[in-house]
Amino acid sequence: MDYQFLRGTGVALITPFTKDGAVDYPSLRNIIDHCIRGGVDYLVTMGTTGETVTLSAQEKKEVVQFTIKHCGARVPVVVGVGGNNTQELIDELKSLDNSGVSAILSSSPAYNKPSQEGIYQHYMALAEATDLPIIIYNVPGRTASNITAETSLRLAHSSKKFCAIKEASGDLTQATKILKDRPDHFLVLSGDDPLALALIGIGGDGLISVIANVYPTEFSNMIRSALDGHFRKAQELNLLTFDLHKWLYIEGNPVGIKEAAAFMNLCENHLRLPLVPMSAANSEHLQKEMIRIKQQIES
Repeated sequence: MDYQFLRGTGVALITPFTKDGAVDYPSLRNIIDHCIRGGVDYLVTMGTTGETVTLSAQEKKEVVQFTIKHCGARVPVVVGVGGNNTQELIDELKSLDNSGVSAILSSSPAYNKPSQEGIYQHYMALAEATDLPIIIYNVPGRTASNITAETSLRLAHSSKKFCAIKEASGDLTQATKILKDRPDHFLVLSGDDPLALALIGIGGDGLISVIANVYPTEFSNMIRSALDGHFRKAQELNLLTFDLHKWLYIEGNPVGIKEAAAFMNLCENHLRLPLVPMSAANSEHLQKEMIRIKQQIES
């Protein structure tokens, strides 16, 4: 099966809210258009960056439908379907309207801290419940358990429904092991913007990005250049935004990227509890860095 549509830059979309807490669809339209105009290869909705855990089931459905409809056929759309109750996810996948959905992204179960066998059985059960390709999402910083290279490879070789892994462990040695022994159909994508270029340098296929919500042109050009073997250009683009990553994550994701999106006038800076906007001191640092990037781009 050909999963090359996932090669390059995917953007993990934020979910903008109005002051009263409702989903801000005009701003979501702006962000989708901004990302597509900027050259990203596909969109990812209902991920961590989209504050999915604070959305109701109806809101999730409506955001997915809106994203697919507004995107049209411009780029593929990936939908996040994650959680720590395997049966609940099976039921969600079976009821999901697959129209316009190119793949699903599913993180390893959080909080339960399953064994590697439990993680394997969890994903195999999901594969039985859907005809869509599945991107495995390894993010130990949020789930409190790592998907080892051995388990990732076991899944990749067990079913071609597993099309890729979003590897956000920060462990390039682990990523190298996966790259070394993966089947031909299986892509390895970075889940960490600061390490994306390094992952491509060891053979990776791209990333699912947070920063591309605000800098889609710069980041998709960086990834495209690296995949084409133009590493000098890719290095320059990587360094352009590198110092911003600290401020995007200093108070967690999506706190920083929403601050940045508001500064770019893409949406207002509203989050749902328990997340709150960035502190004034950190916001000042973030904005100064964004001004520097703008000046460097225009020079």
